Amino acid sequence: MARASPGRSPPSGDPERQQRWGLLFDELDSNKDGRVDIHELRLGLARLGARTPDSDGQDILQEGDIDQDGGLTLEEFTRYLQEHERRLLLMFHSLDRNQDGHIDASEIQESFQALGVSISLQQAEKILHSMDRDGTMTIDWQEWRDHFLLQPLENMEDVLKFWKHSTVHASKNNQLNVLGGLRNMVQEGGIRSLWRGNGINVLKIAPESAIKFMAYEQIKWAIRGQQETLRVQERFVAGSLAGATAQTIIYPMEVLKTRLTLRRTGQYKGLLDCARQILEQEGPRAFYKGYLPNVLGIIPYAGIDLAVYETLKNRWLQQDSHHSADPGILVLLACGTISSTCGQIASYPLALVRTRMQAQASIEGAPQLTMLGLFRHILSREGVWGLYRGIAPNFMKVIPAVSISYVVYENMKQALGVTTR
Repeated sequence: MARASPGRSPPSGDPERQQRWGLLFDELDSNKDGRVDIHELRLGLARLGARTPDSDGQDILQEGDIDQDGGLTLEEFTRYLQEHERRLLLMFHSLDRNQDGHIDASEIQESFQALGVSISLQQAEKILHSMDRDGTMTIDWQEWRDHFLLQPLENMEDVLKFWKHSTVHASKNNQLNVLGGLRNMVQEGGIRSLWRGNGINVLKIAPESAIKFMAYEQIKWAIRGQQETLRVQERFVAGSLAGATAQTIIYPMEVLKTRLTLRRTGQYKGLLDCARQILEQEGPRAFYKGYLPNVLGIIPYAGIDLAVYETLKNRWLQQDSHHSADPGILVLLACGTISSTCGQIASYPLALVRTRMQAQASIEGAPQLTMLGLFRHILSREGVWGLYRGIAPNFMKVIPAVSISYVVYENMKQALGVTTR
């Protein structure tokens, strides 16, 4: 980390803040000479997404550059941030009208009205959305601080001006693409953060897939009776029941996976520590938080996925089996890709609500909205497309995973001598 000028040290204070400021300074100081000049500051602000038409770094440099040498040392930078955070805290408290430690859309609307500016609740929700990183529909002090840390704001009038200029573009700038999301995760927790929760995911997917496919074969056998083949709707019923059975049994592991994936660096020591903290702090019911939207979502997903997959595979066998009785890996992958895509489109809104319910449960003091409450909020704030936020990276993960699982499924059926029903 870059050092301050010889004989000078950063002002005393909270070690966590000092470390955070030091890391930020080190990131801005691209040439590692112990000073951040205007060029480095502007590049850093742009890289961090904090540069706006009204803030190109010049105001920060003018206020923080005590010795007027055209650059900021670590000491000058931390002194600036210390004073700036104090102002931000005062503004946060002025917005937090009920003093519960969180700012909601109605408080934003009331604060603007107090300044003589009338905005609708929908506009206030758009402003809130530009800062809300954890999906709780409120802003806590950390989110407020991090959002404005590198914006030279003096008072609420400056905040109003900032929002008036940037809110139009905020929704676009804050919709992380896949690469942006990966970059933020690496910055927050290193390369290992990309595999957060993967251990529990591996432990979860094995019994989940085994139970689902076993239940599917048994339910098909029960439905089939004396029939030679099953109709599409019967495969849908079998798939839905199989998916619901598997999810009900392994759902606590789903909750653990979500918590471990969304955790802050160092929050949990591991799987058992995560389970212990949830049990002690929230009770056993927390292990089934979001279960209802999950099981409602898995019914159409598993039903459509399994029914479409087997229907497509059987159609291929009927039309092209004279060339080969084995569909082959490419055909199975194609059938799995189409079936999982159909299932995802049908069930994704419920999966999104489930994940948000699990995420909000992990945040102390956050409002615990119900499934219907979350649906209404998403629809009012983001419209119908908000129910499909993140579906593109989800496709990138689910389609190859499901397709490969079907290839393994078919080969294991042949190896174990399970006949197709």
